[in-house]
Amino acid sequence: MKVIDHIKKASGETQFTFEILPPLKGQNIQSIYESIDPLMEFNPPFIDVTYHREEYVYKELDNGLLEKHVIRKRPGTVGICAALQNKYKVDAIPHILCGGFTKEDTENFLIDLDFLGIDNVVALRGDAIKSETYFKPNKDGHSYAGDLVRQIKDLNKGQYLDEEILNTSKTDFCIGVSGYPEKHMEAPSLESDLHFLKKKIEAGADYIVTQMFFDNQKYFEFVQKCKDFGINVPIIPGLKPLATRKQLNSLPHRFHVDLPEDLIKQVIKCKDNKQVRKVGVEWCIEQSNQLKAAGVPFLHYYSMGKSDNVKAIAQAVF
Repeated sequence: MKVIDHIKKASGETQFTFEILPPLKGQNIQSIYESIDPLMEFNPPFIDVTYHREEYVYKELDNGLLEKHVIRKRPGTVGICAALQNKYKVDAIPHILCGGFTKEDTENFLIDLDFLGIDNVVALRGDAIKSETYFKPNKDGHSYAGDLVRQIKDLNKGQYLDEEILNTSKTDFCIGVSGYPEKHMEAPSLESDLHFLKKKIEAGADYIVTQMFFDNQKYFEFVQKCKDFGINVPIIPGLKPLATRKQLNSLPHRFHVDLPEDLIKQVIKCKDNKQVRKVGVEWCIEQSNQLKAAGVPFLHYYSMGKSDNVKAIAQAVF
């Protein structure tokens, strides 16, 4: 079922959803099941599965020269989605990126998803790889998420890259895109970020999932600014419970999010990460209850492969 149909079916009731990482190469899918099993009692209508693009490593040869190797540390997004739909009878939503894909790769990826009966995708530009300062698209790949959305929408119309294909079958994907309440780190301003977000909606995106935030006012202001820009699709808040003291520095640096002063003070007082985790859960419960009272369609949690803190939050909220 499509995400937008899940919203209609819920008739205004806030639903619980979450996002998982594929396991590191060499691990089996059982690690995924172990993190998901404790959360299924909260009846998530869907589970997001991230996609991790390639990385490059250089190995020194006997002659002293360096040889470039492409590695993918977390493969398996499509296989995991198929497994989740089969095991849990829940919609699995794969992320699909511009980075690491040609347009032909994208089309083939979407065909595989369609054959598997997957109805939803989240279209993202993706981050730059570690060896790049800024994002660089693949040759014959997309530079922007809006272009990726447009290709998915074209496939929904039966328009394939090879225009000579006859009697084409139409796909029917519901398309999600990302939104940034505190702006994307590369955007010069929130206004410009909203301008390009609207472009993604005009290209055919059906809903928005936000980057994590720790101050609900940022989300409410973002929703209002989207409306002022003429963006009227559902906006799903993404939440992440703080779990370690290190995240006080790493999250603002990596994701361009501000941490409320009160949360910072509570974390600094903690003696260890066990106490930090407790503070993070309590803070996220308060956020969740406020957002639920405001009638958001879903509360979407970034679990990052750990489910104990997300389960504690869900038990208090749902």
